[in-house]
Amino acid sequence: PDHFLLMNGDLLTDLNFVDIYNHHISSGALVTIGTYTRKVGIDFGVVEIDNNRVSGFVEKPTYEYNVSMGVYVFNRNVMDFVPRNKPYGFDQLMLDLLAANQDIHVYPFSGYWLDIGRPEDFDRANHDIECGYFPLS
Repeated sequence: PDHFLLMNGDLLTDLNFVDIYNHHISSGALVTIGTYTRKVGIDFGVVEIDNNRVSGFVEKPTYEYNVSMGVYVFNRNVMDFVPRNKPYGFDQLMLDLLAANQDIHVYPFSGYWLDIGRPEDFDRANHDIECGYFPLS
């Protein structure tokens, strides 16, 4: 097909796949990456240093990052960048596409998403399913 959906197998989400696909088609991008904002807490006081001098201090900060959800829509022309008969990861593909100044878009998502390959997310998913927060049917 001219466009196709690719996703990791270790995620749990209520993302509407038709929406991300249509977003990709209307953007004209070579690749669309589903993204999610994750908060990462640091369990320590963070010392900011400038030339061996303390310039700031933040106690147990929380940072926000836009992370890949593991859900992608590709234009088939992306295959022109993938070498044949050689191991080649998604991270290297993204770096190569960025170096080639290719059009990569994001689809920001704020619904339910967990990377159940992570023990913390796996535990939360089990809890959410048991409590009926994420229905399986």
